[in-house]
Amino acid sequence: MNSQNEFAITGAIFDCDGTLLDSLNAWRGLEDELSRAVQVQVTPEEHARFATFTIPEVARYFHEQYGLLSSSDAVVSYIDDYMMDYYAHQAQAIPGAVPFLETCAKANVRMCVVSSSAQKYLQAGLKNAGITEYFSHIFSVEDLNATKREPLIFEHAQAALGTQRSTTWGIDDSLYALETLTAAGFPAIGIGGQDANATVAEAQAVCPVVVTRLDELSVQDGKLVRL
Repeated sequence: MNSQNEFAITGAIFDCDGTLLDSLNAWRGLEDELSRAVQVQVTPEEHARFATFTIPEVARYFHEQYGLLSSSDAVVSYIDDYMMDYYAHQAQAIPGAVPFLETCAKANVRMCVVSSSAQKYLQAGLKNAGITEYFSHIFSVEDLNATKREPLIFEHAQAALGTQRSTTWGIDDSLYALETLTAAGFPAIGIGGQDANATVAEAQAVCPVVVTRLDELSVQDGKLVRL
């Protein structure tokens, strides 16, 4: 990584699951639990699609496609009970996240969270992991009735931070979100690898900066630096 102006950073919009919290296995466990309930094997293609879904969309899919429970709302309640227990009692920061949050905080980078998870999951999970204090705002797509497939939620977050788009970095492990960010003119840090939703190669195709762990990066003199 060089130190040219394109790597200046004044703001950071963090994804939560798989970026800040080590929670992807909990979500994958939920998908397996739902599939067992309807006695089907979720395909790799379905797993990939679920990574782009909101919770109501996952619930609607399992109800309409497989007849799970009496309604989509009942599936949402099932998901809610399962995941709320995880976020409130088990969620932890993903390895490498805290050192990068620390370096951003010391450099006065303004930080917020944008996630497809429910607001109450974000509040509970970030609190249990002990990292809520780093963020001035925590946004769920449900707050704006939006998804990460459109730039609205990221634009809203940038406005809340009060930073320039060219120096406000989106940080995510999902390819579709990284594509949305870069298409909207945000620089992006892609997190790729075996435990991420995107592979390194997929992330490299759309992002100027790709890592497998956030502690591969630091902020020095207002610029991102690879350690």
